[in-house]
Amino acid sequence: MEGDSPRRGMPSSPEAKLGMQVEDLWDVQEPQLSPTEKLNACFESIPVSSFPPAPSSQVIEINSDASLAEAVQLLSQHKILSAPVVDVNAPEDASWIDRYMGIVEFAGIVVWILHQSEKMDGSDSDGSDFGRGESEEITGPAVAAAVNGVSSPRKRGNLSPRSAAIISGTFFEALTSSDFYKNTKVGDISGSFRWAPFLALQKSNSFLTMLLLLSKYRMKSVPVVDPGERTIDNVITQSAVIHMLEECAGLYWFESWGRKKLSEIGLPLMKSSRVVKVYEDEPVMQAFKLMRRKGVGGVPVVESGGRKAIGNISIRDIQFLLIAPEIYKNYRSITAKNFLTAVRSYLEQHKEMSPLLNGLVTCGRDNTIKEVIAMLDSKKIQRIYVVDGEGNLEGVITLRDIISKLVHEPRGYFGDFFDGVLPLPANSRV
Repeated sequence: MEGDSPRRGMPSSPEAKLGMQVEDLWDVQEPQLSPTEKLNACFESIPVSSFPPAPSSQVIEINSDASLAEAVQLLSQHKILSAPVVDVNAPEDASWIDRYMGIVEFAGIVVWILHQSEKMDGSDSDGSDFGRGESEEITGPAVAAAVNGVSSPRKRGNLSPRSAAIISGTFFEALTSSDFYKNTKVGDISGSFRWAPFLALQKSNSFLTMLLLLSKYRMKSVPVVDPGERTIDNVITQSAVIHMLEECAGLYWFESWGRKKLSEIGLPLMKSSRVVKVYEDEPVMQAFKLMRRKGVGGVPVVESGGRKAIGNISIRDIQFLLIAPEIYKNYRSITAKNFLTAVRSYLEQHKEMSPLLNGLVTCGRDNTIKEVIAMLDSKKIQRIYVVDGEGNLEGVITLRDIISKLVHEPRGYFGDFFDGVLPLPANSRV
């Protein structure tokens, strides 16, 4: 072994036990292998069934005939980003691949809202002229007026000058009280699901496969199915993997990687000029629109005319526009800054815990990967912002970025695993 492990006591958690399993495998790897190659070999030897189940031990599922309003409430109530959708029309003896029709998540709900606004704006992708008369018939004049105020993101990067209605404090009250919102079924928005057809791992698949899906292939969660039972056995999230890594602090294989500074392992991945951001005086829907267009899970809110970040808006925060729209009624417009202020006030009044109450969590380039993992895990957040000595934004580090630095994809590793399921990233080695 390359030196004694800093921790060899009894592991105190299921995640720490898993870390010890990696430690034991690390000890027997060929000495000429690089640390990354050793970790790849270790994680390839561990079945994904070894990953500890979620604390609730119950996988939350949503039926395809549930309303969009019910789905939003369920995701919000259980404080989860996504849930598998069960096809209620599937036969009782259906295999797991036919039983589940996809994963519905807040990102998909944002896409649905924006897609409806494009249709009602007459700018649907199929070229059809979905006019104001039809949109008013479906949603009522107030909602139609608001929705018709959104420009198509395919045509412009910002909200159109006509979009005053959608940024007003009354828009979401009108939307969430409409029959259109209450009666739309989860199955009706299946086209906006992140993964459709359903993509899952079987219990015999490897830990390495799961880590690659959560990093390089941009999945925020990976369902693990039991083919014999035709059900989901576990759902592994990026946050759960980060928590596992935090529990492995002190083990040799983790410390040899975790003690490195961010700058040593190439983080943050992108320059500050390329960070997707929204300014404090821009409409909050601009933030969600940017998340959709750029495929990111959150954006920093930056002070007007400057580089200092004052807050963060995540894709899951769309829930606060849908479950508590009344908190904005005193605002003439829901800017990014107004949104943060109103939601924080709402959470404090209702004594609810949320990452939004933490304020902006930052680090510097000299912080170690171990320190960043500890902050991400303790604050239960999805990203941390890198700032310079004066607090100016220099970059962002996501859970996916960290996992991507832990392992690499061997050439040809996935074979035909993805055939017909999802588009591959540009740098895929499949």
